[in-house]
Order: sequence, then C-alpha cells, then structure tokens
Amino acid sequence: MNVLVNAAMSADGKLSSRRREQIAISGEADFDRMDAIRAESDAVVVGIGTVLADDPGLTVKSEPRIQARTRRGEPPQPARVVVDSRGRTPLEATILDDQADTYVCVSEAAPLERREALADRATVVAAGGDRVDLERAFRGLEVAGLESLMVEGGGELIFSLFEAGLVDELRVFVGPQLIGGRDAPTLADGEGFVADFPRLTLADVTRLDGGVVCTWRVV
Repeated sequence: MNVLVNAAMSADGKLSSRRREQIAISGEADFDRMDAIRAESDAVVVGIGTVLADDPGLTVKSEPRIQARTRRGEPPQPARVVVDSRGRTPLEATILDDQADTYVCVSEAAPLERREALADRATVVAAGGDRVDLERAFRGLEVAGLESLMVEGGGELIFSLFEAGLVDELRVFVGPQLIGGRDAPTLADGEGFVADFPRLTLADVTRLDGGVVCTWRVV
C-alpha cells in the first residue's frame, strides 16, 4: 500500500483559522493539482473532523480524468474513506452519496445502532477498541483492493498516520498568507512527538499559486 498525505497550509503552518472554518489557502492551479492526485488514487481519506466541518464530496472534478480512469478499468471515482472512531458521520453527509463507494472506519466504541445505520450507505470497517486502529483498518482497505490512498486531512488524522508509521509521502502547498492563533489547526495536530521525530527527505519544490508545493518522502 502507498499512502500519500496532501494538504494546503498557510506560511505559518495553519490549515484554517481558530474557528476551524474552511479558508481558501490555495487557488485554481493547486485545486487542479489535487484533482489530478485524486484521479490517480484508489481512495481519498479524511478524518471525521473534516467531514463535520466541510462536508466534502472528495470526487474527481475533471471529466477527462474521469474518462481516463474508466479506460484503465477503474471506477469513475476513487473510493472515499472516513476515519470515524465513534461513528459520528451524518447519514446525510455528501460523502455517503452514490457518486462513489464509501468506507467508514470505526472502533468498537461506536454504538451498534450507528454502525448499522452507516452500513446501509457505506462499507463499515471495524478496527480497534476505543479508537480506530489505523494499521488494521488500512490493512482491511488493502484487502478490499484499495492500494493507493490519498489522505486529505485533517491534522489529527495526519498526526496519527505519521505516529503509526503509515505515511510514504507528504505533499504540501504552502500559501502566501499568515493565519496565526495557538488554537488554529496545524498540519499535524494530536499529542505531538517528543522523540523519534519522523524524518523526511525533500524530493521536490515547485512554485504554484503564489506559494510553493513541497514534496517530502518519509525516510
């Protein structure tokens, strides 16, 4: 399995403001770059915080890219994956529509009635006791044929994936603005590392939309 984390952050490393509202950090060129990565992926992964805050669809927008997927014998759209320990994904969420297959990764702490309700609209993957065991959940996704995963956030999920040693590549658009705020979400939230910091190797830097896209390989 290959796991690529893709994100856009401000020059000071923030994903959004302290209000956790969606902010346009990048522009059309970066949106197109993100769409291209989605089109090359088997699945797009987000955490429950992103679903509750933004209600994303996570679909490929470019019709030529959709057609290219079909020509390769792939579904028109990549699958969508939500990491949702407690099964809080709203049943009316866009991510549960019929545009693409959806997987919801829950823990045993998710109420049975929530898991049953979600199972009517998605494939529920149960892994872990109090929170999702990401290694087990991703192994289940791989068994289901999802070998190339694009992770779009948020910061809590990204940190947890690095903590579990599951990330292969990190691509970040760094935008030309400053957001600030000690409570504003960053690229990798969670508890933070105090030792054994993940080591990255810079593979590429490209100017785009007034900022830069940095591509890092995880050592």
